[in-house]
Amino acid sequence: MRGDYQQLVDEVSAALGAPATLEDRDFGLIAFGVHDTGDGSSGGVSSLMDPVRTKSILHRRSTAEVRAWFEAYGIARATGPMRIPPDPSAGVLTGRICLPARHDGVVQGYVWLLDDGHLADVELGGPGRAPDPRIAQAMRTAARIGALLAAETRAGAAAGALLHDVLAGPAAGRDAALAELRDALPGGTAGPVAAVAVLPWRPADPAAPGPGLPRTAATTVLRVGGAGREARAGAAAAGETGAGGEAEPVRALAALVLLPSAGSVEPAVAAAERLLHVAAGGAAGGVSGGARRGAPGEAAAEARRGARTRPGETTAGAPAAGAPDVVAGVGDARAGLGGMPGTWREALAAARAARAAPKLGPVARWPDIGPYRLLTDLPGGVDPAVGRLLEPAHAALARTAEVYLDHAGQAARTAAALGIHRQTLYYRLSRVEELTGLDLAAGEDRLLLHMSLKSARL
Repeated sequence: MRGDYQQLVDEVSAALGAPATLEDRDFGLIAFGVHDTGDGSSGGVSSLMDPVRTKSILHRRSTAEVRAWFEAYGIARATGPMRIPPDPSAGVLTGRICLPARHDGVVQGYVWLLDDGHLADVELGGPGRAPDPRIAQAMRTAARIGALLAAETRAGAAAGALLHDVLAGPAAGRDAALAELRDALPGGTAGPVAAVAVLPWRPADPAAPGPGLPRTAATTVLRVGGAGREARAGAAAAGETGAGGEAEPVRALAALVLLPSAGSVEPAVAAAERLLHVAAGGAAGGVSGGARRGAPGEAAAEARRGARTRPGETTAGAPAAGAPDVVAGVGDARAGLGGMPGTWREALAAARAARAAPKLGPVARWPDIGPYRLLTDLPGGVDPAVGRLLEPAHAALARTAEVYLDHAGQAARTAAALGIHRQTLYYRLSRVEELTGLDLAAGEDRLLLHMSLKSARL
């Protein structure tokens, strides 16, 4: 289907003699064309050097600021072609004609035509004015694009519902859902796959993303709170608890990513990065439910949300201070669709680990989370010996113990990492022993304490 889009964009470019770009309604790049004039140029040198178009092609999406700038012209409500003037202050050096790709009254995407002045006399049409025949032809093509995008969105929603049943539906129906999902995906998805988990999933539009992410075959939103060890752990990782301290249900996004080979999950990592951008409120391909207006400064806010801290700078038993508001995990590759539940469990575990240890994120891969591969599979709860240490009043002591154990019990390195005198460290460690009854000189006691502190962080 993606090849169909390229062919249609090339038709528009040829009809108007201008470079054309197709983006979905959330400004995720789908296809772009270059018009060759036959004399070695392509629609004008200035057109090709337009920074906004160049960045859109390179990054496969437009920024939130660019999106807000264009949406301010009312393109999401337009039923016919619109002219967008250049604005060098916004990085838009070349004017544009926007052709909304609509279907059943809903905008599904936008076809952009770069106009360096050679389309200035083209009549777009309006009350009492007939459009230029070339524009009329381009709008008919845009309508075909809108119909394809709408059909792809419906297919994506159906695949997402089946993926939900495979991962979280009743056990008795999962095999049937898996067979239906296999039939619903291109080529039956005989090749390798990997899962991506985004935790917590709470963008302005909480629906699962639709088509638009390369190699992402299906997405769904799962509740990972309430009953069950994995669910409780997922909610705790998101830092969402009830009045009694118990984990409340939260949303996690699950994505099925098709891999070109089982030897690399890089396509899944790329999909995870784009999904994080969506979760942070930015523009990326395929968020269903209509366009959301971005705002200048979102990129800076996203960067702040993605800030990381050094190991040991946080308190065990609470979401890591300085951790990103949202993280992603990537599971290992599986040979086929039947392995999706396994790679999903790994992806969710990796996301939880990234939430607990910011140094692992914001995108964590299952093989890279080290001891958290075991810790994420342990039952919830706190060992009685460590319970008092995890009380808020003893947060500094818990942090000291965790950093001490992270540094293999080396006092000098621990004191330097915490910025305290060595005698202060020894005093705090003695208080830890008093509170827990554990002997920090005994290997098994140190193992219990270290595991408890990391588990509490999860």
